[in-house]
Amino acid sequence: MDPEAWVPLAEIARPHGVRGEVRLRLFNKTSDTLLDQEEVLVRLPDGEEHEVSVEGARRADDAILMKLYSVDDRDRADELRGAFVCVRRKDFPPAEEGEFYAVDIVGSEVRLNDERVGEVIEIVTYPTTEAMLVKTNDPLGDWEIPLTDTYVTKVDTGAKIVTISSLDDLERIPPKKPKKKKPKPAEGT
Repeated sequence: MDPEAWVPLAEIARPHGVRGEVRLRLFNKTSDTLLDQEEVLVRLPDGEEHEVSVEGARRADDAILMKLYSVDDRDRADELRGAFVCVRRKDFPPAEEGEFYAVDIVGSEVRLNDERVGEVIEIVTYPTTEAMLVKTNDPLGDWEIPLTDTYVTKVDTGAKIVTISSLDDLERIPPKKPKKKKPKPAEGT
């Protein structure tokens, strides 16, 4: 992944107090990365983006309370509800030995017994685990493979290769059927 790419780490859940702080719903509840940022990107639900200075951030149980520059009251903070708070990939702390950031495997080739299964196109987060959405060229559909030791045996972020041990007990995601286009009415009718 491009080190300059902005990666969403949290969603603005709601205002906190009357002075413009926002409560962040973290995608990784144990991450403290947002506590050390001087600047973040706020990606609004409509896709509009703004780089914003961080005036302060602190922990609040499994959330983070953040004060953004020029967000000075509850009404302005409420306008940001549902926006993503993003950090540049280069600003992540180094991963621990044997660990990786899920965002770093998007675009990786997935292999089973040295044969290509497909490419990781997205990481899906569930309450109990994360999974790779693996796009295949197979008409039977794609795969959703849990990021667990049961299925993933090796991750090489440098080579962009994820090796899996099995596809047993997994169901394919059937391909979506293209929507039929409605014919346009003839002019003058």
